[in-house]
Amino acid sequence: MGVTPCKEVHAMRGDDQQQAAMYSYIAPEARVPQDHPLRAIRTMVDQVLAELSPQFDRLYARTGRPSIAPERLLRALLLQVLYTVRSERLLMEQLDYNLLFRWFVGLNMDDPIWDPTVFTKNRERLLAGEIAQAFFDRVLAQAQQRAFLSDEHFTVDGTLIEAWAGQKSFKPKAGPPAAPPDDPGNPTVDFRGARRTNATHTSTTDPEARLYKKAPGQEAKLCYLGHVLMDNRHGLAVATRVSQASGTAEREAAEAMVRPRARGRRLTLGGDKAFDTREFVDRLRARGVTPHVAQHTTHHTSAIDGRTTRHGGYAVSQQKRKRIEEIFGWLKTVGLMRKTRHRGRRRVGWMFTFATAVYNLVRIRNLAEATG
Repeated sequence: MGVTPCKEVHAMRGDDQQQAAMYSYIAPEARVPQDHPLRAIRTMVDQVLAELSPQFDRLYARTGRPSIAPERLLRALLLQVLYTVRSERLLMEQLDYNLLFRWFVGLNMDDPIWDPTVFTKNRERLLAGEIAQAFFDRVLAQAQQRAFLSDEHFTVDGTLIEAWAGQKSFKPKAGPPAAPPDDPGNPTVDFRGARRTNATHTSTTDPEARLYKKAPGQEAKLCYLGHVLMDNRHGLAVATRVSQASGTAEREAAEAMVRPRARGRRLTLGGDKAFDTREFVDRLRARGVTPHVAQHTTHHTSAIDGRTTRHGGYAVSQQKRKRIEEIFGWLKTVGLMRKTRHRGRRRVGWMFTFATAVYNLVRIRNLAEATG
């Protein structure tokens, strides 16, 4: 039996000429796929922003020139964190031509883009209104509604946030006037043999930053400490705090974050060996919080004894507490928190809280998909 030969198919070369269109009849909404991950986040964010509307009203005057809508500003900031956009200028550039960004923020195809300076000044108004904490709390309320939180078992830890200040800005607080620099933009400085401490020196760029290192052998940097209290059930952050860097800051922040949750209920609090001190453990127990911190047996006797370690829950907490590093890892690699671009503890704390809220949104979306 013969085989019928296949007919050869000829294709004409496509035209590479581009003709500018006068009008577009397709809205950004139609361009974004229905299963795009940002759709679920946009739904949650819109609910949060609707709840914050009365708070926005109190931040703006009744008359005057209309400013950037706070809802659009916060959506743009969320994209900046989520897509690791390093500056406001680059963010405005993305909003100008990125259709996905325009859709998420709520801009039509022909809407003008804001000047980066105007965008930054409008963000300052939200800083004054403590909007980041309000945004964080309402995102957390959505997790509570979905039963993603336990309210019983927590983990605490801190991480370094490198300040937006160089080592050359760390100068003596008082002393004779320095000689004119050889290069005003990048002067030559010799630190060899000089003893520099936070008690005698301060940064002229960011006076609230502190020279600090978390472990021996590491390089001391001008930085802040970012603290997170994590719920152990699904690894969601339930409280944040930014402090000046010091040897006691992590334990002080841990107490401050767990205190509101320890009223009238028994809790467990996991942590690494830095929290294994007699004073800290005793204060937790006095508040009704069971300290599930790792035992520090290298240099001294641990404050954690058999009455804690003999329970199976202690081993579970030791396993769960490592998940807090996932939050810090995301904040530093994605959320722009490895080295802050803001100065002053208040601004750094605002962005740290907002970035952690964005992490929670991504986590809630993933959990919702996994649970059906």
